[in-house]
Amino acid sequence: MKMSKPKIKNIIFLIAIGVLFIPKIRQPIQILLHKGLAMFSPSYIDESKQVVLSDYNWKLKDDNNVILNFEGYKNKVILVNFWATWCPPCIAEMPSMQKLYDDYKDKIAFVFVSNETQANINQFLTKNGYSFKVYNPLTNYPKPFDVSSIPRTFLIGKSGHIVIDKKGAANWNSESVRSTIDELFME
Repeated sequence: MKMSKPKIKNIIFLIAIGVLFIPKIRQPIQILLHKGLAMFSPSYIDESKQVVLSDYNWKLKDDNNVILNFEGYKNKVILVNFWATWCPPCIAEMPSMQKLYDDYKDKIAFVFVSNETQANINQFLTKNGYSFKVYNPLTNYPKPFDVSSIPRTFLIGKSGHIVIDKKGAANWNSESVRSTIDELFME
């Protein structure tokens, strides 16, 4: 019994859809798809459209319950990333974040923010070999961040201008991001 090409395509399509409903298979497939999307660099915001962060009043804590006062990062280059361990696009962009962190950790402030428990976060970081700190917010974030979906990442210059505001996964280890960061040092 021979099957026609349209029937074969329909069967393959139904299998692919069915696989997405199996939790153990769904997340790796979603991560793989987002890794494809995360190959692209985030876009620089035109200077005339940049929002200025003027309120640095924000408190966070790390896994040792040490309080981070965001005010201490005023007049510095800052990368703020809102993410979660269960979020496929967040997971997809993390390798590029780690590479950027490895090269710039002593030059800019990295603030990775998650609402998850520190135990869950630390397990994820250890499993994947990530070395950056992740903070839990203690107070509401400053207005310009307005995060309604994750991942959401902001690159902020010394003057407080938000030069990149990226929703979704991106390649944070790209030449364009590195060039933008290097230019921000000149502010």
